[in-house]
Amino acid sequence: MINSEVIIVGGGPAGSTCALKLKENDIDTIILEKKTFPRHKVCAGWITPKVFKDLELKIEDYPHSLVTFKKLHLSFKGKKFTVRTRQHSIRRSEFDHWLLERASVPVHQHTVNNLRKENGTYIIDDLFRCKYLVGAGGTHCPVYRTFFQEISPRVQERQITALGEEFLYDYKDNNCYLWFYDNDLPGYSWYVPKGNGYLNIGIGGKLAALRERGETILDHWGCFVKKLEGLSLVKKHAFDPRGYNYYLRQGLDVCESDHAFITGDASGLATVDMGEGIGPAIESGLLAARAIINGTRYSLKPITKHSYIRILMPWLK
Repeated sequence: MINSEVIIVGGGPAGSTCALKLKENDIDTIILEKKTFPRHKVCAGWITPKVFKDLELKIEDYPHSLVTFKKLHLSFKGKKFTVRTRQHSIRRSEFDHWLLERASVPVHQHTVNNLRKENGTYIIDDLFRCKYLVGAGGTHCPVYRTFFQEISPRVQERQITALGEEFLYDYKDNNCYLWFYDNDLPGYSWYVPKGNGYLNIGIGGKLAALRERGETILDHWGCFVKKLEGLSLVKKHAFDPRGYNYYLRQGLDVCESDHAFITGDASGLATVDMGEGIGPAIESGLLAARAIINGTRYSLKPITKHSYIRILMPWLK
């Protein structure tokens, strides 16, 4: 049996950030991660300057590819406009691996199957034991499923189903485009250039609304591809999208219970207007770590529910 004061399930941005802060305060911590990093993750990879502020880093300290956008091209139901801003795109395979290595805590490649509370400690698959348990395993996090699903159920109307793809492409347009409610999609689509010649495209929509119409996200993919081709953004590419789900911010009633915590996508933190998830995940990891360090209450209330303020007025803190 491997014992640790804290065990974090999931090595993504929430888990690795939480681990780093705990390590800085000399709290014994390990991470359980089912995948080998670096891993491929379908994600727009869009982050705000606040992410680097929360990580206590300067942008120039980031060692991997990064593209900075000084303006965003937006469309709402066909009405187009441009906003001046300061945002960045990263590749999740690079960013997540960098954060995990930066945490410098032991990482065990392990898929969590069974969790239980016993004599004031958490037992994981009869292999690991801890006092504090942090769920950072994404939408399907086993910590959420085991200890929070019944006491803090998610709002299904806030579930987003998405299709996306990241691939090498000799793109000619290095702007970032976001389309909202295009072709009656109850959601949005994106075109995000990345560093080193990579491009990320995708669409996401509210699953409940699509089901009510008898539609799937795949039904809207064809229209999206035609738009990209019509705008000459992507041409003659054999598309091979991958699907994933996440939840928009919904204000879960319980995010901490008896020394167990849920963070990031496990607690449904993507902003309600832009679906931004990386920044809120990092904030939640820090808040969970501080609650453990200081013995204080863990709350998700300090995390913003919206992205638009940071887009239109990025100088606001």
